[in-house]
Amino acid sequence: MNAELCKKALEKVGAPNVLINLVSRRVRQLNAGGGGLGRPLVDVPASMGLADIALTEIIENKMGWELPEEIAAVRLIPKKRKKH
Repeated sequence: MNAELCKKALEKVGAPNVLINLVSRRVRQLNAGGGGLGRPLVDVPASMGLADIALTEIIENKMGWELPEEIAAVRLIPKKRKKH
């Protein structure tokens, strides 16, 4: 894996764990082959590895992703039971 591509892709994504997940999922798709998602979304030389292809796709905004917004935890208050 190319270190420069990793740095550029990390600047786009922001979180290393998210970058790892994106790259690994995309490499699995490229390995599966077939049509559609099994082909690279960018023009690359034949000698480029699948991880580098995935990183290049992220850098060139060919892949989309969204991080969910953080939601504050809410403590639920149990309902009071009626006494009989």
